[in-house]
Amino acid sequence: MAAQPQNQVLLMLVMSTIISMVVVVGVEGASWCVARSDASNQALQTALDYACGSGADCTPLQSNGLCFLPNTIQAHASYAFNSYFQRKAMAPGSCDFSATATIAQTDPSYGSCVYPSSASTAGGTITPTQTSNNPTTPTTTTTTPANGGSGGLTPGLTPPFPDNSKASLEYMISSILVPLSILLVLTLTFQPM
Repeated sequence: MAAQPQNQVLLMLVMSTIISMVVVVGVEGASWCVARSDASNQALQTALDYACGSGADCTPLQSNGLCFLPNTIQAHASYAFNSYFQRKAMAPGSCDFSATATIAQTDPSYGSCVYPSSASTAGGTITPTQTSNNPTTPTTTTTTPANGGSGGLTPGLTPPFPDNSKASLEYMISSILVPLSILLVLTLTFQPM
């Protein structure tokens, strides 16, 4: 009978490993287009106007939208850039916006504001009309923040270079393995003899 708990421990460890591998595979490859933290408010506003006028879904940025707050140029530009990028199916050059945007591997979603991570979650693709998204003149759509556009989502959320770190992935794996380990211990502790 002593071999049975050992087999169960081994089975639980194998299952934990498989779940961890599924999590890693599911997260890797996702990317988002966000505003660079070092971009000027004027450049971000021009690029934001371009993105919203060229097919990005900017409805969540309206005053009653889920992504209106924080009401900053940085936050609004990040959402609009990502919407455009995802609707263009992450095509090369679709996350530049005159060098005001960058690719991030960390999901910038917060609260009820969910950033799409694919064309299907961004409302489909838009037909490309040009190969580059480097705006030169603003369109008539503007979303000027009430506070003058200072700040952003959170400091460091939109790095000025691609975020290839695995820190968030490691956190996700550990946040899944800890509950599984607790479940394993509880299962073995309260198992009938």
